[in-house]
Amino acid sequence: MTDQEIEEKIKEFFEENHEMLAMEGGHALTADSKEYALNQVLYYFRKLKDVASKVTSTEVKLTLPDQKTPKGREFTIEGVVDIVKEEGETWMYDIKTHDPDYIRGNMDFYEKQLNVYAHIWQELRGNPLDHTAVISTAYPVTLRNALNTGNLSAIERELAAWQPLIPIPFKQQNVKETITDFGRVVDQIEGKEFEPPKLKVLKEPIPGTKSLFATRVCRNCDARFSCSSYREYVLSTGGRSASHFKKYLNQIADDVEQEEFINANLQASPPPESIPEIAE
Repeated sequence: MTDQEIEEKIKEFFEENHEMLAMEGGHALTADSKEYALNQVLYYFRKLKDVASKVTSTEVKLTLPDQKTPKGREFTIEGVVDIVKEEGETWMYDIKTHDPDYIRGNMDFYEKQLNVYAHIWQELRGNPLDHTAVISTAYPVTLRNALNTGNLSAIERELAAWQPLIPIPFKQQNVKETITDFGRVVDQIEGKEFEPPKLKVLKEPIPGTKSLFATRVCRNCDARFSCSSYREYVLSTGGRSASHFKKYLNQIADDVEQEEFINANLQASPPPESIPEIAE
């Protein structure tokens, strides 16, 4: 197939997926959002079509069962990767939605994760492996800004500079330590040991980005409104966010008081044993 034919297929699959997700979720993307999403897929293909054309196995599920946490709990590590075999070498790719700058600024995390996957692939399955890498599907900030402005020369320049494929060092000697780290996290989750980061951390940018921890991480956390650090952060910033947060807390108090009032009245005045018929 030619590149043009492949892109037509991509558009066809995109439409099918969009319709399916719209039916399942009950809502569809706006025209602008839909076009933006499709263009991201097309740019992604154009940038990595050499890799895409050589993939030999997609969504390979890797499992490391029967692991023990430091406190003796059993857990299993699972992951999904893509495999490319070319000219006698094997590449393992892990696809991430984080932007390239974020990944490069947090290489240690991705290195640990991919090294565990590499251990499963190489040591437990007995398959050869020469390289590991992360593929970032998100635009870098500079490319996103260029696309938003519509400046064609800036878009071409940023597309040329965009490097979504990020090689990750392959160090098998770190695997045991990484698995132990996973185990510690499992123990913390099972033991309900949830300690929020300090306020200082929330106010600092995440390595590799200009985004604050509070806006990049906390805003995606379901527990943020019951988190003491996040509450302290919002109230310390002032402005509209603090006002909304105070209103939210007051609303919770009102709801609790209303529920207590209703429950108290229900207990004081139990419902009638029978309901009289309405006269016609």
